[in-house]
Amino acid sequence: MPSIASRKVEQSRRLQQRAESMIPGGVNSPVRAFGSVGGDPPFIARGKGSHIWDADENEYIDYVGSWGPLILGHAAPDVLDAIVGAACNGTSFGASTPAEADLAELVLAAFPPMQKVRFVNSGTEATMSAIRLARAYTKRKYIVKFEGCYHGHSDSLLVKAGSGVATLGIPGSAGVPEEFIQFTLALPFNNVKAVEYAFQKFKHQIACVIVEPVVGNMGCVPATDDYLVALRMITERERSVLIFDEVMTGFRVAFGGAQELYNIRPDLTTMGKIIGGGLPVGAYGGSSEIMNLVAPLGPMYQAGTLSGNPLAMAAGCAMLKHLRDHKEIYPRLEKLSRTLVEGVATAAKGAGVPLCYNRVGSMFTWFFTPGPVTDWDSASQSNTEAFGKFFRAMLDSGVYLPPSQYEAAFLGATHTEQDIQQTIAAAKQAFAAARG
Repeated sequence: MPSIASRKVEQSRRLQQRAESMIPGGVNSPVRAFGSVGGDPPFIARGKGSHIWDADENEYIDYVGSWGPLILGHAAPDVLDAIVGAACNGTSFGASTPAEADLAELVLAAFPPMQKVRFVNSGTEATMSAIRLARAYTKRKYIVKFEGCYHGHSDSLLVKAGSGVATLGIPGSAGVPEEFIQFTLALPFNNVKAVEYAFQKFKHQIACVIVEPVVGNMGCVPATDDYLVALRMITERERSVLIFDEVMTGFRVAFGGAQELYNIRPDLTTMGKIIGGGLPVGAYGGSSEIMNLVAPLGPMYQAGTLSGNPLAMAAGCAMLKHLRDHKEIYPRLEKLSRTLVEGVATAAKGAGVPLCYNRVGSMFTWFFTPGPVTDWDSASQSNTEAFGKFFRAMLDSGVYLPPSQYEAAFLGATHTEQDIQQTIAAAKQAFAAARG
């Protein structure tokens, strides 16, 4: 791994300056700009397994993994072979292909509450469509979301949305009229009383509750005991639709996602990232009763020329088949993740650095606050300046973490014990430098 003194930035800096002349901020997704952590963002040239290399040939242990989907690591052979094979037959047809049903079968087998699924091109499309479907099914207008949960950048969901919105320190987004969000109720996460009050105040008016069962967009924040059970009971009682946003957690925290881990059956599930093997993809699904409202069977319209495109379908099939046939990946990830997360926390404690952590399986965050972190208010108490210093020190030591205090990190099947120990050693060095 490179030392602090040896990291080169010249090529990445030139690429950033070039991009800034043509692309807003030089990035196509805001958190890549490193605005909250400072320093020069590396331009990644290639990846293999658990490591990535930037344009200056600096090597890093990667804990971003394209924000979660690369659970098999970069350039996974099965996935690459599937993509190449599909591409040789054509990249897009705007017509149905056999691989769409192949991937649908794999997804439905892993998520029993889903009887039918519709593929789209992103998590944003999936959540936007699921909410439209819930409104069509219930014939109601209001939706409930939770502070710090990010469900994509559609207008009605950019209210206290966590993720890059929180990283940039803005409450929502310019360009979203108040009329578009008047039916969005943003409630504190892990607070059952707030949900009960909302359903009392808006009796028979709430179409759905959408939630990340393990939040990944204010950092990793799991639901407290029985919180998801309470959401299920309330929505059933009030005949409202419960939507699990499993864009991050699906096939990540367990093969059957958070709903398998916690034994909760939502009405609708949204997915993304991992089911396309890292290619652009999204999906939403649920019971036949609800899904049959989607056009062409029903009146809820949603379409996309590249939805179910053959490259993403082939990559997704390869990814999910591998995970299905190698369930031993999950206990190994649990063991390595515990060693990593607890090892860094122990190093912080030894250096007198206030830090806590949350972890569910191979999804985790170190928060620079004494904690605990259970919702957006407690997450926002984190010392983002201290995190920025830690992030830059880790980057200079060859460890690539999410460039935001409010984004979850991920560990994959190709990470090794050596990667873990090198990361813990780099953290000890970073904490010692901060104390000095």
